[in-house]
Amino acid sequence: MIHPSSDLLKRLPKQFFNDLVQTVHRFQQEGYDVINLGQGNPDLPTPTAIVDALKQAADDTRHHKYSPFQGYIELKQAVSDYYSREYDVTLDPSTEVAILPGTKTGLVELSQCLLNPGDTVLVPDPGYPDYLSGVALAGAEVIPMPLLATNQFLPNYQDLEKTDLSQTKLMFINYPNNPTGAKADESFFSETVSFAKKHHISVCHDFAYHTIQFDGEKAPSFLATPGAKEVGIEMFTLSKAYNMAGWRVGFAVGNKSIIKKLELIQDHLYVSIFGAVQMAAKAALTGDQTTTIALTKTYETRRHALITALTELGWDVQAPAGTFFCWLKVPENFTSESFSAYLLEEAKVVVAPGNGFGSYGEGYVRLALLDSVDRLIEAAHRIEKTGLFKAKQTMT
Repeated sequence: MIHPSSDLLKRLPKQFFNDLVQTVHRFQQEGYDVINLGQGNPDLPTPTAIVDALKQAADDTRHHKYSPFQGYIELKQAVSDYYSREYDVTLDPSTEVAILPGTKTGLVELSQCLLNPGDTVLVPDPGYPDYLSGVALAGAEVIPMPLLATNQFLPNYQDLEKTDLSQTKLMFINYPNNPTGAKADESFFSETVSFAKKHHISVCHDFAYHTIQFDGEKAPSFLATPGAKEVGIEMFTLSKAYNMAGWRVGFAVGNKSIIKKLELIQDHLYVSIFGAVQMAAKAALTGDQTTTIALTKTYETRRHALITALTELGWDVQAPAGTFFCWLKVPENFTSESFSAYLLEEAKVVVAPGNGFGSYGEGYVRLALLDSVDRLIEAAHRIEKTGLFKAKQTMT
């Protein structure tokens, strides 16, 4: 007997990355040495000090029981202290910090907290696909915000003023940006706050790559912008900065009313997070940040190696300003999907087609810096052997 799906499940968008994983698995099962640069799963281990904190906390019998529904206040205090230290932002740990079982969960929940059917949401295009999942679950509608190279992959608020925003309740932004690798500055965030106030829009800044900005620059926090707490929140995860992707822990910080709504929905959906994971997260935020700084340097080294190799083979590419992704134009006569399929078939290199991140991602592919320098250079060599590009001639 086949049981019919609810209308809610039918509204959900197709899981883009699930198809990518299955395709890679099929080629590996056939015995091919596949270099997978298509996913965003950190390849390096969690720092030892964080793992040790988990082990120690796991022996504490208080963590063998249900933890507080809204998380331990000591972890919320650690988040508050982190923001004070890193961004000079003051947060009340009791009312302005929500603990999340990963920010993917929080990003999906947020739409259900703030939206009703018929409402509209401003979503970056290209952007993280799971923004759309929460919007679909809420029965709301998407207004895409094109991220174009001509505007440094930032939303153009002047163009958006021409759109009917009367039903718009929420806007997602994300810098350093996945998938484009673009950065934002304080002036952009100030413009965002003004735009949001004018149209009474809640803002969610997805700060997943908060520690990964290159060339000696530090990514600014949206919450450091005057007025930001009035209009929205920021979500950040430990997945990227501390290689804790599998641990599923993150935070939402900022506007008290939004934080309260997030904690309310989580009271109904979860019984918080395993206490030992929370203590490990506290250790990550309050401990020595040397490994996090070194991790960013590792990605910067990988970026230089890959971009240099791709440039030398004749591919006209731009280096990302942040994240561990490269956003690269496909050659003429290819679409994003046909080029991705070609590289997998001919070079056994996996990249993510740009149209999987939205219609404005067409014409691009996303490559992740999540393998060793040697493997990244090997990927470039394999691409070179396809003959698609004309290598640059060395001047003598």
